[in-house]
Amino acid sequence: MRMYDIIHKKRDGEVLTKEEIEFVITGFTDGRIPDYQMSALCMAIFLRGMTAQETAHMTLAMAASGDQIDLSAIKGVKVDKHSTGGVGDTTTLVLLPLVASVGVPVAKMSGRGLGHTGGTIDKLESIPGFSIELTTEQFAHNVNTLGAALMGQSGSIAPADKKLYALRDVTATVDTIPLIASSIMSKKIAAGANAIVLDVKTGEGAFMKTLDGSFDLAQAMVEIGDEVGRQTIAVISDMEQPLGYAVGNALEVQEAIDTLRGQGPADLTELCLVLGSYMVVAAGVAKDAAEARQKLTESLEQGHALDTFRRFLKAQGADPAVADDPKLLPQAQKTVELPADRAGYVTRIHAEEVGTCAMLLGAGRETKESEIDLAVGLVLRKKVGDRVEAGESLVTLHVGDESRLAEVQQRLTAAYEIAEKAPVQPTLIYGVVTRDGVERFV
Repeated sequence: MRMYDIIHKKRDGEVLTKEEIEFVITGFTDGRIPDYQMSALCMAIFLRGMTAQETAHMTLAMAASGDQIDLSAIKGVKVDKHSTGGVGDTTTLVLLPLVASVGVPVAKMSGRGLGHTGGTIDKLESIPGFSIELTTEQFAHNVNTLGAALMGQSGSIAPADKKLYALRDVTATVDTIPLIASSIMSKKIAAGANAIVLDVKTGEGAFMKTLDGSFDLAQAMVEIGDEVGRQTIAVISDMEQPLGYAVGNALEVQEAIDTLRGQGPADLTELCLVLGSYMVVAAGVAKDAAEARQKLTESLEQGHALDTFRRFLKAQGADPAVADDPKLLPQAQKTVELPADRAGYVTRIHAEEVGTCAMLLGAGRETKESEIDLAVGLVLRKKVGDRVEAGESLVTLHVGDESRLAEVQQRLTAAYEIAEKAPVQPTLIYGVVTRDGVERFV
């Protein structure tokens, strides 16, 4: 088998076999296939595409390139949730205790943030004492006894994906559905879950900027899941503006606690109930989404979700009192209000720019080596559709290092669009993709 022949075959639009794809992934991972040949194949895939079966073969080959987690010691159907990333995306912090509180085992592996999107581990590590350093045995024990556990994603999971992504990043081949879908799903499959619920973000603050592209990606990932025997459901949700109000590590933890109390932002609460309902159904704990939503709503109202969060924190070395007193979280040195320069209605908030501003304050990483300040970030005071008066606060900035404060203030002011006429209220959830097909809500 020769790499030249495989490149030639895909260049001409032919379908690669399972054996050819495995040859490529194994050879590239161990260094036998050089970057220039892999770059040529990526470009051929970018131009010619891949079938659902080809994409599934590539996904499994990448999952098999490193460690594959065995969750068989954990009782019940293990359901994983993955978000394609966004600004203020605090759903995992809410869903982990919420879904666990109704009897679904949540064994979560998460990563750190880079750029304008925050990482779940960074957010949780803003809680004093919280540790992701669990052995496999401790991880399984915590899920079996408490219902939930979280640990960092090992660098040995899907190493082929890490190496391939670095190459795609410098060869203009990132933006192609088969390679994006196989990248995401290879890590989810290697992590060992029986079922996967995907939150595919769409809009300016998301990886996928267009609605059609987001549905295409969702459909590709669901098809992969179906091909490899993992029940997979994808929800397409809005990221034209930040989710919730808080953007920043400790600030998002506080907002997650508010949500677990039943006092969180309406959009964050609704999205968590929708995603959580699909997780509960996938685990077999409810017969349909309506029953699952009722269980989750009752858990929030009766305090079970918040209590599960307390026990989860204690099991991972953190002070559970944080759930009752968010002032125990890191606090910024000062807060600064950003006033509106005119009166009117907020018609648009450029989500990616808001995320970038939080990063510039120190809440995110510009490079993998960047140090982050867990206390800083921003809290939106106005969102799309809200009325604002001239001089009224649009955003509260939580600030440590002030060296880029003036730049952040200028950029945030430009990120808000204000007009005299109220806009149409934005859509939160655009549709759902399952193995039965695509359902668009708008």
